[in-house]
Amino acid sequence: MLEYFLQIIPAIADGLKVTIALFCVVWILSIPGGILLALIRLSGFAWMGRIVDAFVYLMRGTPLMLQILFMYYALPIIPYVGIQMEDTTAAVVSFVLNYSAYLCEIFRGGIQSIPRGQYEGAKVLGFTYVQTMKTIILPQMLKRVVPPLANETINLLKDTSLVYILAMNDILRITRSIVQRDFDISAFLVAAVFYLIFTFILTNAFNYLEKRLAVYDE
Repeated sequence: MLEYFLQIIPAIADGLKVTIALFCVVWILSIPGGILLALIRLSGFAWMGRIVDAFVYLMRGTPLMLQILFMYYALPIIPYVGIQMEDTTAAVVSFVLNYSAYLCEIFRGGIQSIPRGQYEGAKVLGFTYVQTMKTIILPQMLKRVVPPLANETINLLKDTSLVYILAMNDILRITRSIVQRDFDISAFLVAAVFYLIFTFILTNAFNYLEKRLAVYDE
């Protein structure tokens, strides 16, 4: 059994590289995307806020898998659109749009939790809206949203398995191929261990970050 594990781990690790690369790209792009959407939603421009509201409702109200399928299979055949993407691009765009919408709600809640006195104090000091957000509001908001941000980050790691439907060689697709080839479910156990290890790393990283940021509240 140990020998079999040692044989399949390299192949599953190759799939893990695809999973982690997708995770990192989506996470890096979704954070600023979510902040931008939250700022637009709270900016006071009604028409822009309504567009963001509709976008967030659409992304949160439909399954991520459906969004991935739409990007890859439906978008190319829509008349006068015909945008065709490679599987990786379609996956990244779908994930970024979806998670930006979810993070928008997290960041919006964090911004709205900041006392109004902070804005008034910044106004007295002559700060512009951009300066107020950059130097006062956003740093405080980020401290408050660490727990829900951690949850969404872990969800993102697990949701990357959805790219299996695009035949991308992620950890899940390679694992299933090994199981079908060898008629042995041991590969699922190896994949589960990989997921658990990275979930453990992410959980402890966010716990550490939360404790570090809490120092400034004392």
